Formats: sequence, structure tokens, C-alpha cells
Amino acid sequence: MPSDARLAIGMMSGTSADGIDAVALSVHDDGMQVLGHHHHRYPAPLQEELVAVGREDMALSAQAYCALDATVGEHHAAAATDLLRNCPSAAEAIVIGMHGQTICHQPPRNTLQIGNAAVVAARTGLPVACDLRRGDMALGGQGAPLVPPFHAAAFGAGQRWRVTVNLGGIANLSWLPPASGGDITGYDTGPANALMDAWSQRRRGESCDRGGAWAAGGRVLPDLLAAWLEHPYFAVAPPKSTGRGAFHLDALFALAGPADIDDPADVQRTLLELSARTIADAVKAPNRDPERVWLCGGGAYNDALVRRLAELLAPVPVASSAQAGIAPEHIEAAAMAWLALRRLDGLSGARASVTGAEADAVCGALHLPPRRQR
Repeated sequence: MPSDARLAIGMMSGTSADGIDAVALSVHDDGMQVLGHHHHRYPAPLQEELVAVGREDMALSAQAYCALDATVGEHHAAAATDLLRNCPSAAEAIVIGMHGQTICHQPPRNTLQIGNAAVVAARTGLPVACDLRRGDMALGGQGAPLVPPFHAAAFGAGQRWRVTVNLGGIANLSWLPPASGGDITGYDTGPANALMDAWSQRRRGESCDRGGAWAAGGRVLPDLLAAWLEHPYFAVAPPKSTGRGAFHLDALFALAGPADIDDPADVQRTLLELSARTIADAVKAPNRDPERVWLCGGGAYNDALVRRLAELLAPVPVASSAQAGIAPEHIEAAAMAWLALRRLDGLSGARASVTGAEADAVCGALHLPPRRQR
């Protein structure tokens, strides 16, 4: 590693709630590098509970909330300790960035990510930066997306504008300014994988449509797509952010339901088209003629979705973030590591030009490892 390198651990559990990605990230003056990665899978019953709670229509007692917070915290502690055990370089980490599991995101007032960070600090002996969104929201921002400043740091500046699209459960994009200058901007465009995953689980008992093969065998249903494009979120001007509370199957089917559809693959193909169309429309909206679109997140491995995005965005090149040096599944966890270093240094993480806050914010609570008195 370069002599000026500092190492942090980042952990991310997104709207798919399938588990936790943990990375060891080295950051230095000339760039950054992921040195190790570990995926910690949630048990199926926990994933189902988190997905259900994430719809934001389930009441939780204080006791149930505390139990879920403790359980998610234990899994984050396990993810961090497994990474430390399996990646020797991770032993040099000076801080952990922990996003936690979002169970409610209702900007501009409410957001909640669970997972007991004090347990992670105690098990690893490292300070943990967490609760990364609410500081920005306290300044009037959306609290999301958090990753655009990291995308700018990771991918640098080109001759023209570039776009990074994270294809998680929800899709978010970052507009990265050219070397000549400009503000970083970004927002959540709507669904990426969440609805497709939910339909695959409902109709086939499979957690996702691997490679988009099932969707590729279906056809777009124009009337259904047109009704879904009327979802009120798409008409909201940025800055904006969303989550599973707005985009789950029952909410979508309230606009138009597939009850009389003969082939469920057609619904899957239409859900894919909804994601691709709304993402592509967001990329095209500012009329900036980007030189490249980088794709990251799990959806970068959905071949059918990637092909459709490439068709809709042509002639702009569309490529995996792996070609820029960071694997798609590592990006968000690496961003949490980067944000933790920013918090440790007292530097801003959230960018007002992205979230709409009144100022850039130094975000996150810092949990120090508890001192054991003798």
C-alpha cells in the first residue's frame, strides 16, 4: 500500500435485505483500492421480516423493534469480524462505516437505519460511524443518496459529464462533473431490482431473476407499463429519494394489477422495462450528453436489464464499474468506508447539491469501542 494510505471497513445492507457486504478500502492521495470483500447473508426468515418491515406499513412494538435492532447489529458484527479474520489487510483499519438496514425512509422528516453499532465497536475494537443520513435531513436534505460524492472521488473527472447508476433494490444515479467544473448531483430514480425480485419470489419462489433470463422470455405489456409510469414519484422533481415503502408490489398493483395476465414472465419483463425506462429517462433529462454511464450494484449482473439500458441510452457507452477498478457489488460498502473516514476527519459526507440541504453536512454518529474498567 502507498505510504499515505489509510484503511477503513465499510458495510452496506440495501433494500434487497439479502445480507451485508463488507469491504476493506484503502484510500490514498492517488486513489483508492478495495483490498478485501466478504458477503454475510441474512437467514431467510430475517430477510423476509426486514422486507416486510421495509414496506413501512407494519407496526412494530418497542420490544419488537429493539429485538430486530439487536439481531441486525449482531449480523453486522459477524460480517465485520469475518472480514477481519479473512482479510489480513483489514487489520490496519482505523474506522468502520456502517450504513445499517433501512426500515423507514420518509424524507424530509423521517429515516431510520437499524443495527446496534455499539455491538460492532465492542466486537471489533474499532470506532464505528453510523446513522449517516439524519444529519443531512436535519439541515433540510433528503438524507439520500449518500454515494454521489464517493462516486466522484472513486471515478475522477472526465472531459464531459459522466453518470454512475447504482442498481440496487432502488436505483440511484450520480452526475459527475467534468474536469472543467460543475456540481455533483444525484437522486433516486425509482425501482431497479426490488420489484423484479419480489415478483420472482412471489411467482417462482426464487429470490431473484438471475441474469434477467425469466424477464427476457416475456414481453412488455404496454397498458400495464403506462399505468405504472403514472406512479406519483416519477413526477417529483429532484432532489428526491425513495425506498421500499413507495415501491413494493402491492403499491404498484394498486395502480394496475396483473390479475388476468396469462404469463407471469410478461409481468417480469414489464417490471424490467419500468426500471430501465425510468433510469434511462433520468439520465437523459438534463440533456448533458454524458461521455459514459457506469453501472454498479447487483443489477449490473442482470444481463437483460443491462442490455435494455444500453439500448435506451445508445450511443452513450454503458459499462460495469469493474472496468473503472471497483466491482459492482463492492461500490456501496466502499462508499460507507469512505464516508467513515470523512466522519473521522470532521469533513462533509453528504452534499447539499445532491440532497437539497441548506449546506454540506458532516454526517454520522461515532460509536467508540467501550472501555472495560478494571
